[in-house]
Amino acid sequence: MTLTQFGWAPELGGLQNFFRHPAKWQLAAREKRDANMDKIPEEWILDPTILADGKSRRCVVGEFIELLLDDKSRHITSLDVLDLVTGMKHGKLTAVEVVTAFCKRAAYAHQLSGLLLEIRFHEAIEEARRLDEIYKKDKRLVGPLHGVPLTLKDQFHIKGLDTSMGFVGWIGTFGGKVIKNPENVVESELVRELRILGAIPIGKAPETNNNILGYTFNPCNRNFSAGGSSGGEGAMQALRGSAFGIATDIGGSVSMPASFQGVFSLKPSAGRISFKDATNTGQGQEVMPTVVGIMAHSVESLRLVFKSLLSVEPWLYDPYALPIPWRSEKEYNPQEEPEYKPAFGLIAHDGMLTPHPPITRALDIVKKALETNGHQLIDWEWKRHVETVDIHGLIARGDGCYDVYDAARLSGEPFVPEIKNLFPNNRPKAPLPLPEYEKVVQRMKEYRQEYLEYWMSTAKRTGADRPVEAVISPVTPYAGVLPGGFSRSTYTSSINVLDYAAVVIPVTVADKEIDVVSPDFEPLGENDDLNMKLYDSEKQHGAPAAIQLIGRRLDEERLLSLAQTVVNAINAYKSEHDKGC
Repeated sequence: MTLTQFGWAPELGGLQNFFRHPAKWQLAAREKRDANMDKIPEEWILDPTILADGKSRRCVVGEFIELLLDDKSRHITSLDVLDLVTGMKHGKLTAVEVVTAFCKRAAYAHQLSGLLLEIRFHEAIEEARRLDEIYKKDKRLVGPLHGVPLTLKDQFHIKGLDTSMGFVGWIGTFGGKVIKNPENVVESELVRELRILGAIPIGKAPETNNNILGYTFNPCNRNFSAGGSSGGEGAMQALRGSAFGIATDIGGSVSMPASFQGVFSLKPSAGRISFKDATNTGQGQEVMPTVVGIMAHSVESLRLVFKSLLSVEPWLYDPYALPIPWRSEKEYNPQEEPEYKPAFGLIAHDGMLTPHPPITRALDIVKKALETNGHQLIDWEWKRHVETVDIHGLIARGDGCYDVYDAARLSGEPFVPEIKNLFPNNRPKAPLPLPEYEKVVQRMKEYRQEYLEYWMSTAKRTGADRPVEAVISPVTPYAGVLPGGFSRSTYTSSINVLDYAAVVIPVTVADKEIDVVSPDFEPLGENDDLNMKLYDSEKQHGAPAAIQLIGRRLDEERLLSLAQTVVNAINAYKSEHDKGC
C-alpha cells in the first residue's frame, strides 16, 4: 500500500506522464514515500474507501479523524501536554499508551494529508517502553515532558532518519553530501534536550510544498493552503497527530500555519531555543536568523514546553543560545497586581492589506473581550510597517538563494511554484553587493530603534505611566488562502525584522452569514482592492480565524502570561455572547 496509490505524489506533468516516463527524481521521491508507508503497522493502514471519503471532504479534523479511532486513543489524543504528563505521573496512563495513541493518529493524519517525511513509530514506542520501566522501578518521571510524543519540522536531525527539507537530492545524504550512514552523523541539540526532558519524537513534518510528498492542504478547510513554510507541522497539530510540534520561522513560518489551522504557537526571539546542528537554507545569514518555534493546543502547553527547554541550559552547548533561564518574575500575575490592568496596542491593518471580514471580527472579539475585562486598548499608530517588506526581503534573500538552487539541481527536480520567482531564467539572482547589504542592515537597526521608541512612547497614552504590554494584530489578512494566492503583507515579516516574540491565539471561525465585506470598505490601494476581491465567504466558511499577540524582544515569559490573560478574556466574553463569536 503506497501514498502514490491515493494521489499523494507531486502532480508535476500529471500522474499519467509520471508512469510513462518517470524521471530519476520522481523515482527517488516515490521510493521515499513507499518506504515511509512501510513503517506504518498494517493494522493502521486505512481502507481505500475511507481515504477516498476523506479526500472528498472539505474538513477532516475533529469528527472525521476521531471516528476512525478507538475510544482510548481518541481520549488520549484529546489531552493537552500537562494532562498527559499528569496522567503518567499518577499512573493513570503509561508512556506506551500515550505514544501508541498519537502514533496511530499521526499515521491516519499522514494517509489523509501526507504529513510525514520521516516516521519512527516503532522506535518511539520502544523508547516509551523504557520510560515505563523507569517509572515502574523508581516511581518517577524522567523529566517534565516524560512520554510526551512530538513531531518536528524536517530541519532537525534525529539519528536513524533522513533530513531532506523536502529536497529530493538530499534523500539518503547528509545535506546533499554522499557519505556513509548519513542518518547517524549528528542529532540536533534541540532533539538532545527534548530527550533529556522525556519527550519522544515520532516523526518529522514537511515543508508546505515539496517534490517528495507534494502540496500540504489545510485539513480544516481543504480549499486552502496549510500556510508556510511549516505547513506540515501546522496540519499535523490541527489533526492532533502529536501533542506538540517544533517548527522554524524567518517570516511567519510558524505563526501563519498555526493561524490557518486553529492552533496556538510561540515564535520567540532569536537565541531562546537552540538551532544548533539543524539544517537550513541561508545558514550564513545571522543578521535576521531563523528561529525555532512551538505549536500546541493551548498557551499552557506552549509555556510548559518553552520553560522545560530553558531548564536544560542550552547555552552551555550552543554558543548562539542566550544564557537566559526562565524568569518567573517577568510573568504578569493578576493576583499579585490586582489593581493593574495591562494595556494593549491594536493594529487594525498594516497600511498595505486590510484583513478579510473573519479576521476583522476576530480582532473585534478580542478588543471587546479585553475592554469588558477592564483593559485599555489603544490604536497602534505606527505607519511604517511597509518598510519592513524591503528590509526583510533583501536580508533573507540577499544571497540570491544559491543554496536552494544547488539543492534542487542535485536531483534535477523542478522548483515548486512558490520559489520559481527567485530564479529568473532558471538561475539564481546576483547576490546583493556587500556595501549594499550593510546599508540594509543599518536600515534594520535604525528601524528597530525607532520602533522601540514609539512603543515606549505609548506610556503617555495608557494613563498608567507604563507603555502597552503587548500588541494585538492580524497574523495574515486571511482566514484561509488558496495555494499560491498569498499576497505580501507585513503582519509577520515585520516581527522577524524586529526580532520580537509572538503568540498566535485562535479566536473564532469564519461565518458566511456574518463575515461580509462592508459596503463602506475603502481599499488602502490597488493591491488591497485586489486582496478584498479575493475574499469568498462561501469558501472561507468554517476556516479558523486567529490573532497574534506581539511582545518586545526576549520578553517571552511576559508575553505568554499575557496571552493566557487574553485567552481567559476571550473565553469569558464568548460565554456571554454566543452569536458572532
